[in-house]
Amino acid sequence: MSDISAAPILEVENLRTHFTTRAGLVPAVDGVSCTLRRGEVLGVVGESGCGKSVTALSILRLIPDPPGRIVGGEIRFRGTNLLDLTEEQMRSIRGNEISMIFQEPMTSLHPIMTIGSQLTETLMLHRGLSASGAWDRAVEMLRLVRIPEPERRVSEYPHQMSGGMRQRVMIAMALSCDPKILIADEPTTALDVTIQAQILTLMRELQEKLGTATMLITHDMGVVAETAHRVAVMYAGKIVEEASVQDLFAAPCHPYTRGLLASIPRLEASSVAAGAERARLKEIPGLVPSLVNLPRGCAFAPRCTYASERCRREQPVLEAIRPDHRTACWEASQLATEAA
Repeated sequence: MSDISAAPILEVENLRTHFTTRAGLVPAVDGVSCTLRRGEVLGVVGESGCGKSVTALSILRLIPDPPGRIVGGEIRFRGTNLLDLTEEQMRSIRGNEISMIFQEPMTSLHPIMTIGSQLTETLMLHRGLSASGAWDRAVEMLRLVRIPEPERRVSEYPHQMSGGMRQRVMIAMALSCDPKILIADEPTTALDVTIQAQILTLMRELQEKLGTATMLITHDMGVVAETAHRVAVMYAGKIVEEASVQDLFAAPCHPYTRGLLASIPRLEASSVAAGAERARLKEIPGLVPSLVNLPRGCAFAPRCTYASERCRREQPVLEAIRPDHRTACWEASQLATEAA
């Protein structure tokens, strides 16, 4: 992996994003704080609805208002709070300094514009290239993401490409202006396993080559293990654990993280070969709570086998349990001892 600079390029501090719904106020992101360093891959994981994508959209100030609104916190990019910028200033940052790859490329690519037209539009807007210069750069970017015959493909429409090829186009578009930060929101969700592996390998190689700081949003712990340097685990709009990928997988200190890791399917070829019964896949009991009516204390307490009366009464704060390892759990010391 590429060298990681100690200086953060992105600092998110106490970010709060709320949505007004008929059911009530939804704190989709509720006090999230994290950093992203140059050349680093930060994996953001958690179940659907935990606030991962809303955090990403908040960083780019793409929350639809109404019904959503960023109600507090700071998002500092190279020391500048993005929440203080005008919309015009933000437009110069989106796609240029900070780019995003969305979940489903078919809904992100314009169906009646050629791939080349969509790539050149971004390049001409942010880089001031001529039409011919932008077209050459578009071909170069398609070649970089290993699309065969890029000179021909650049004139095709999205529907003429497979899902994997469209995702490569999205990566090319996101990287075309050499952004300092790339946010990848579930970039392999809609793809089959073989293509997923190819896209992840491509993203890892490009990240090492270009040194772009990357925020990888996923629900797949296997993807995190392969790709990330650090991991932030989210639950009910909050980060409940943050650590290096090695520490998190070796010694998780939050019951929710443990549950996610225990639910990863494992190949047990030796046991199957010996005729032994395959172990049942573990699951986290219960359901993610409604954000409109969160339980008092720790939001995970109703599903947690370690929960004490304090957990049900007081909300834990994110604190260091080890150097560079933070967790929000009143029973973290017990879990850390068990992990050791």
